[in-house]
Amino acid sequence: MSQNIDASKISIIIPAINEAGNIKEAIATTKLSLNIEVIVVDGGSKDDTVAIAQSLNVKVISSSPSRAVQMNAGAVAASGEILLFLHADTRLPTGFDEMIRTSIQQPGIVAGAFNLRIDASVLSLRWVEWGVNVRSHFCQMPYGDQAIFLTKEVFQQVGGFPELPIMEDFELIRRLKPIGHIVIIPTPVVTSARRWLQKGVFKTTLLNQIVIIAYLLGVSPERIRRWYRQEKFKRI
Repeated sequence: MSQNIDASKISIIIPAINEAGNIKEAIATTKLSLNIEVIVVDGGSKDDTVAIAQSLNVKVISSSPSRAVQMNAGAVAASGEILLFLHADTRLPTGFDEMIRTSIQQPGIVAGAFNLRIDASVLSLRWVEWGVNVRSHFCQMPYGDQAIFLTKEVFQQVGGFPELPIMEDFELIRRLKPIGHIVIIPTPVVTSARRWLQKGVFKTTLLNQIVIIAYLLGVSPERIRRWYRQEKFKRI
């Protein structure tokens, strides 16, 4: 890579829709870092997400309401050499910037993410965390809630996020794996437990696995998204 990674700016891209309850904390976890910019990409929020983000002096742009579209729009607007994609309900660890710069300059590394911790004291979620972290390390398959990062150069090389209605992070990682190693930083990001608690830990975990299997079997992402929203997985 031509640039000095040690001094590279990190552009933190946060796709958001109606995240007024989370966006302030997500942005707050970036404040002690050096040489970064934060870009909130709003997908048409009806709450105070945009006003809150603007009050915190970060860049706010708008796009169509699709996580992949929003993240690609953020990447276009980014001025940093390194891109970090952060979900609005995920918190970065202290020192994340130094961890990312150190990790991504290692030979053969094309991208990375963090271990995952889920913000709830439910025993079954500890098993979910264990499964996620084992999968990430041994299969090099982190998902979006683990704060994926990579250089802008590599992001452009693989064509950015495929603009799918679901599975965009899964497909991005699949495109990255043939060209290099995906590093997993052992320090965790902390993500909200809301999706596990809303549907139940077992049900959410099962639905996630069915989604992956359906995608790998060639079921269209649009159909999978409809199933996921309606929780109808009776026929694949």
